[in-house]
Amino acid sequence: MALLHDVRYRALFYQCLAVVFVVILAWSMFTTASQNLAKQDIATGFGYLSRQAGFVISETAIAYEPTDTVARALLAGVANTMKVSVLAAILGTLIGLLVGIGRMSHNPLLQHVMLAYIEVMRNVPLLLYLLFWYALIINVLPPVRAALAIAPSVYLSNSGLAIPAVSAANGFAVPLLAVATGLVIGFLSYRSALRRRLASGQSNHGLLIAIALSITPLLLVWLLYGINLSWDLPQQGRFRLSGGLQIRPEFVALLVGLALNVSANVAEIVRAGIQAINKGQWEASIALGLSRGTALRLIILPQALRIMIPPLTNIYLTVFKNSSLAIAIGYPDLVMVSNTIMNQTGQAMETIAVFMGVYLGLSIAISLLMNWYNARMALKER
Repeated sequence: MALLHDVRYRALFYQCLAVVFVVILAWSMFTTASQNLAKQDIATGFGYLSRQAGFVISETAIAYEPTDTVARALLAGVANTMKVSVLAAILGTLIGLLVGIGRMSHNPLLQHVMLAYIEVMRNVPLLLYLLFWYALIINVLPPVRAALAIAPSVYLSNSGLAIPAVSAANGFAVPLLAVATGLVIGFLSYRSALRRRLASGQSNHGLLIAIALSITPLLLVWLLYGINLSWDLPQQGRFRLSGGLQIRPEFVALLVGLALNVSANVAEIVRAGIQAINKGQWEASIALGLSRGTALRLIILPQALRIMIPPLTNIYLTVFKNSSLAIAIGYPDLVMVSNTIMNQTGQAMETIAVFMGVYLGLSIAISLLMNWYNARMALKER
């Protein structure tokens, strides 16, 4: 009992007690629901995941056929959700950084334009923007039979954008692995060369060496095994565009809506982070002869980043969860695929539990990654 008088052990004990209580409560609710469903001859359990899915998913980030299992269909939905969420987070961060810097401009016109952009994007529900962008694509762009040929073998219509695609005879697994390996080796080499340069004060051509090491694994794969690439060109038909890479309007509308919504929030975080830096940093950089842009890039933004990381974590979690609104415009994300599975199997409880677990797991993964990065960027006390 003496340990309970220690604040740290007492707090840990209460947390463990709360976790045990939640687990017991959840298990009790699950067993009660299973028993009630069994009394009504309604199937329960997760055995349905191994059945044949039997439905088409219009767009998938991984290989999927209707003859695949229900588990594979759920995995395709997860992949679609992650694809659009990651792209929206990256694109929204880049746009938000530019808008946030523009918001701090000394040019009154640019400053007010950026402010108007932020207010418009933040104060209109995201669902309305998704419907607006989708309706704009469908109603403004021409139909397939009158598709715009904006470049050779590149067609734009209200069914999406069709562009040439590259295919490999033996697949892209080995080349992509070689590229990933090269990037890791190049990054580690550059970091090592940078540390040696800072210690010695002498140039060691670290960047050139890192670039050479980055492309070496891919060159070795090409020399030893060969990489047979071929072009898959889109063909314009009367009712549809076949072949090539098809970028569907649902994906574009969702990506644009999420990215612009993220950019407005990121812009305010960037503005607040820059304003939180002491004005003496600006004055010192000007005294050293640095231009405003150079000072912002080399002195102000690196310091502001430490302030911006925690709120950015919440933004990235929000964009991932907001992707569930894709069901309103027909993009086959995890929620839409799960609804189809529930309608076919009737096992709503298990399916809802699966995609809730997926959202929870990926949200925790994002939080852990951002917290790790925040710890690396934080100032270390000596």
